[in-house]
Amino acid sequence: MIYHLLAATLAFFIDRLVGDPPHLPHPVRWIGSLIYFLEKRLNQGTARRRKGVIMLVIVLIVTGSLSYLFIFCFYSLHPAAGVAAEAAVIASAIACRSLKEAGISVYEPLQKGDMEEARMKLSYIVGRDTGHLDEGEITRGAIETVAENTSDGVTAPLFWALIGGAAGAMIYRAINTCDSMVGYKNDRYGQFGWASARLDDLVNWLPARLTSLLMVLSFPESNYSKKQVWQIVRRDAKKHPSPNSGWCEAAVAGLLGIELGGINRYKGRVSHRAEMGEPLKQKTAEHILLTNRIMERSSLLFLLMMWIGGVIYEMARTWL
Repeated sequence: MIYHLLAATLAFFIDRLVGDPPHLPHPVRWIGSLIYFLEKRLNQGTARRRKGVIMLVIVLIVTGSLSYLFIFCFYSLHPAAGVAAEAAVIASAIACRSLKEAGISVYEPLQKGDMEEARMKLSYIVGRDTGHLDEGEITRGAIETVAENTSDGVTAPLFWALIGGAAGAMIYRAINTCDSMVGYKNDRYGQFGWASARLDDLVNWLPARLTSLLMVLSFPESNYSKKQVWQIVRRDAKKHPSPNSGWCEAAVAGLLGIELGGINRYKGRVSHRAEMGEPLKQKTAEHILLTNRIMERSSLLFLLMMWIGGVIYEMARTWL
């Protein structure tokens, strides 16, 4: 586990410094290609739920096996080589820098008053229609994206890297990618993506709640006490249609004294997302930077908690 901790820590700082260089091959793209290949061939005819399970199992076996074999080869050479290789793989599974840059890409045109540019940048990171949005709604979209993805983009991959090393992080990312590609409640994917969506809910359940708690603990600049913010989280997180995404969004809303949720439009169709938080303040571009700060602080605290938990586990295992 200590090797996993070292690799995860190194990966976290690699991601903070380098991010995802667009010219380099990325494992998630390969996973996505495999999912696309299998979905085209399996998602038809009858028994689509069972075929979706088969697709998911194939993707996880291929991803886990290749990741494990890759890391095993480097550990066979030397533990230091294994840790370095593992760190490189885990770094590809986390997206702290990308999330921060996504928020800033919307913040900068908002600060300049360039609403068209801000709407366009937001459209790159959300699925909702952005052409009609004002500053507050553009800000809300960016905040919700960073908040929601703090768990499944940063802390959850780190959590599963602690449990299973690079293979654990990549299996988690494969589950998450399956859900993002086929886990929709519509005619095409409702049955086929059922297993992917349910497993994604399961593997994110604990990381989302831990991340939400660490957000509250790591950010002192709030109008509420930490107890009051946690009460808001407990009250509002369950309003989100996802069993996990609402925890981080509610924490950010409570900490910043703003209201998230409301009316979204998807290809012209209106969808109402339940409101979270208290509207003490109007949402402004500065709240995007504050959300980035919450994401970074809670991620660092999550890493620290991983070290404490990992060291305690290793000490207990040695004593026993």
